[in-house]
Amino acid sequence: MERKWWQKVTVYQIYPRSFQDSNNDGIGDLKGIISRLDYLEKLGIGAIWLSPVYSSPNDDNGYDISDYRNIMKEFGTMSDMEELIDEANKRGIRIVMDLVVNHTSDEHSWFIEAKKSKDSKYRDYYIWRDPIDGSEPNSLESCFGGSAWQYDEQSGQYYLHFFSQKQPDLNWENPEVREEVYDMMNFWIDKGIGGFRMDVIEMIGKQPDKMISSNGPKLHEYINEMNQKTFGNHDLLTVGETWGATPDIAKLYSDPERNELSMIFQFEATTLDQIDGKPKWFTKPLDVLGLKRVLSKWQTCLEDKGWNSLFWNNHDLPRAVSQYGDDGIYRVESAKMLAIVLHLLKGTPYVYQGEELGMTNCKVEDIAEVDDIESRNMYFEEIEKGTPKEELINRINKKGRDNARTPMQWDGTENAGFTKGTPWLHVNANYRTINAKACLEDENSIFYTYKKLIDYRKKNDIVVYGDYEMVDDVPDDVFVYLRKYKGQMLLVCANFTNEFRRINLDEFGRQTSFISNYDEGIIDLGSKVLKPYEAFAIEVK
Repeated sequence: MERKWWQKVTVYQIYPRSFQDSNNDGIGDLKGIISRLDYLEKLGIGAIWLSPVYSSPNDDNGYDISDYRNIMKEFGTMSDMEELIDEANKRGIRIVMDLVVNHTSDEHSWFIEAKKSKDSKYRDYYIWRDPIDGSEPNSLESCFGGSAWQYDEQSGQYYLHFFSQKQPDLNWENPEVREEVYDMMNFWIDKGIGGFRMDVIEMIGKQPDKMISSNGPKLHEYINEMNQKTFGNHDLLTVGETWGATPDIAKLYSDPERNELSMIFQFEATTLDQIDGKPKWFTKPLDVLGLKRVLSKWQTCLEDKGWNSLFWNNHDLPRAVSQYGDDGIYRVESAKMLAIVLHLLKGTPYVYQGEELGMTNCKVEDIAEVDDIESRNMYFEEIEKGTPKEELINRINKKGRDNARTPMQWDGTENAGFTKGTPWLHVNANYRTINAKACLEDENSIFYTYKKLIDYRKKNDIVVYGDYEMVDDVPDDVFVYLRKYKGQMLLVCANFTNEFRRINLDEFGRQTSFISNYDEGIIDLGSKVLKPYEAFAIEVK
């Protein structure tokens, strides 16, 4: 593969509403992000994935866009956005914009015009169908619950929405829609951005009459066309969100010879605590052996015909340390363990804001405390079915999206230094001990583990380009893998439990770790007892 800048950098995701408020209205904004760029430069990241900041009525926290070429007033102005791009670039950080083109807001001018008349040219920008037997055209369901079809009284037709009813799906079969999207993308490319993260991109090829919501037959044709007409002529990072991708599908997106995307997000490793065949709210204990196999599959199957994204969490997922680690006694150790395991794999790592601090899930006691539309819809649907409130609140506390969206914990002052106003979403009560100020003052903090891993990737090609091999002769809940490149070898070892585990890797003998979450130097791999959540990495001599 041709070597690209985005293969060596680490990307940091910012959820703007929750990152830093500069004007004390309780909502994070662009000036707030600008004020924290020095912090991100210290961490060492090379790009920011910026969740949507476009104009939006906020039915789904900015993923319902009403104007792609303007900035949401709560976040600031286009001048602020241009300043953010410029100030980030001065620090060697590129801004990757979140691109939501599967759907728009129902308050977008296109949809407003589409609703006025069946004869409007904008009618075909969206997907409309006549009722069948006085009801929905078919049984397609929204990802947020209920039917994917919403009836429009004025025209007597249904429109398609795979998310909120205020998020009508665009009709990608209409070439005018595609040209509008490409023109908008070039508008942002001309602003100097570093790329695009593409929301639910696998859904743009939908064929609702055939009950196809994802991975439709024209999907890759559309992405190839997008590549040719927008970012293909620029040195940009492009990553697609694909919940249903397999390694073979991933190769279609990210094989450089196909001229589509840099990489995709696939979620197999982050959904292993879910019960097969049931919604995400039904969970089970993590099968560590299954996790090892999934991570290994993605490392080996893509090889040089694609590129991996590496992540534990984002704005839609629970906090990693709460999901796969221990957010109690071993919070620091397990957070560092997850970082060491992920960042020494092959691919581009993504850090979600606060992950580098070990931020945790934030429990609620009542639905009134919940903002997330997905969680609220599930709750009220299940209440009608008679499901006990306590069970539903437990589900939300474990898997709800608000867990990732509580304000960034900067220091121990009121509202964690996020705002002097009333925060739009509650701050996690543990902010007085878990915050950036405390981490920066502690040379053994989770922050400095992330910083060291990010720096190590920049300086060592073995992490970026080396081959991967899983070591099998260890306990099922211990993950050991090798990276090999031009005669060099790395060994990475992690105990995913809160118990002691013994490993016997006689062939490696005594080695010195270059990073560890315990105070280890020389390690005897021939007979090593791993402490709870212990992890380390070794340059094998």
